[in-house]
Amino acid sequence: MMGDLKDKSIHFTAQTISEEIKQMPMYKGFYNEVQKIVSSSCVSKTNFRPSLLAAMRQTGLEVELRNTVFHWLRAHPGPKGRYPSGSVIGSKEPISYLKKAQVQWEKRIQKSLTSMCTELNQVLSKCRTASDKEEMTEKWTEHSTYDIDLSQYRPVYAPKDFLDVLLWIRSPNHRSLDGEGTWDFSQIPLKVKTLSELKSLFQEITQGEPLLGVNSSMPAQSHANIEAERINLGEKVISGNHAPVAQEFLKRGCPKCLRGKIWAQVLGSQVKDEHLEQFEELKQFVLQYDMIVDKLLIKDVQLTASNDDQYFVFEDVLYQIMLCFSRDTEILKIFNNSSSTPVTGLLKGKNGTFENSIVFPPSGVIPFHGFTMYATPFCYMYDDPISLYFTFRAFYMRYWFRLHEVSSHEQGILSLCLLFERLLQRHEPTLWSHFKRINIQPIKVVFKWLMRGFSGHLPPDQLLDLWDLVLGYDSLEVFPILAVAILSFRKDNILDVDTIQNIEAVLADLSSLSVIALVQLALMRDTI
Repeated sequence: MMGDLKDKSIHFTAQTISEEIKQMPMYKGFYNEVQKIVSSSCVSKTNFRPSLLAAMRQTGLEVELRNTVFHWLRAHPGPKGRYPSGSVIGSKEPISYLKKAQVQWEKRIQKSLTSMCTELNQVLSKCRTASDKEEMTEKWTEHSTYDIDLSQYRPVYAPKDFLDVLLWIRSPNHRSLDGEGTWDFSQIPLKVKTLSELKSLFQEITQGEPLLGVNSSMPAQSHANIEAERINLGEKVISGNHAPVAQEFLKRGCPKCLRGKIWAQVLGSQVKDEHLEQFEELKQFVLQYDMIVDKLLIKDVQLTASNDDQYFVFEDVLYQIMLCFSRDTEILKIFNNSSSTPVTGLLKGKNGTFENSIVFPPSGVIPFHGFTMYATPFCYMYDDPISLYFTFRAFYMRYWFRLHEVSSHEQGILSLCLLFERLLQRHEPTLWSHFKRINIQPIKVVFKWLMRGFSGHLPPDQLLDLWDLVLGYDSLEVFPILAVAILSFRKDNILDVDTIQNIEAVLADLSSLSVIALVQLALMRDTI
């Protein structure tokens, strides 16, 4: 009986994937290639199925199909999913009080955006004037010379605003014992992993295997060192073009020279002809329409990347990437598996009905202060803005959107905050007690790290080593692990100070840290 149910489940999943693939951009080209193979001498009528599979394997079509299925399955979790038990996969947020908090947060964002439009006498979107379009076209690759007054524009919100909202969320079933309310996230009873469960997830790290970023210069069998060994193996992984293998490869670190290709394999973001056409289309939308989010994005680049010694040289390419991102309707797919709903605006001169409303911006994503930092590290991986764009977009749609929405998802920002607090309280009780004594919530010290995935806080080489683990283990839980490890590493200095300004001063410079070594130390500590 169980076997029959399993067979039916596999059949249903296969049927679903087949229908989904037919809607994908790759389908037409893939189908044409299969037809060519079928009509060739490689495929025998008398031995049709085995000969077709062999021909597909030889031409690389089998790997393309396997990768497509792999990416689909990653985007559509199984029955257990990654929401708390009892929730419905693919649904919007299943916990009502969190759903309500997200709706209220979205209304606040929309109100802030509307108020800015009113104050500055601006509309959400309008066609560019001929002269503006001509100037932007001329300065597309040197947008930093584009003359625009942004002095009156301000970010819609900053990470601190979002944290304040999160700290006031209450489960209706929670009763505070000490009446402190906003001290931590214990009022939101979500299940997060224990250290033992994290050891199991990140087992390659906890087993003490040689890792790039920790043991790079260690001699290796038949190679001068671990790095040479990883480069040799990585080149084989790239030539094999099999996404699950590339993901597995990342668990022990990726050489800089191969990272761009490996990440593109794992995320399915290798540039094809349709990507070139799509990027050009997005560029034309930027040149044609002037949107208020353009000013917010340009201002954000100026406030963040342009003032960062590691990223200021990429200012011009970041304008291209972020402006195209705001027009990309493909990003709306995240709202199928997200607790969020995109902001909408009314068409000018129309009455307020659903038919007259339109998603704004077209991507559905309102940028906040620091949003650009999700994209900046990719500048170190790609010389070509198109390759950069599609891998960044895939990364955002897989991970980053969860860091700025209210959600019970195990990879969401709430769960990451809870995981940080529970690891700190259990495994660094002296630090936890110190924070409690001086009445400073530890989450306030590290929230900006978690929400930005440490971008802008770690040197690019260390940051990309960290993001290798995110992709390799398909998990953002490495961020709270590292946050606790950093506090632990700087514990003596933190215990000597008693104001948040001094604590932030102790933690301001992370450039000397070895990130992978810290994560390994944190995971290999004795489980209590």
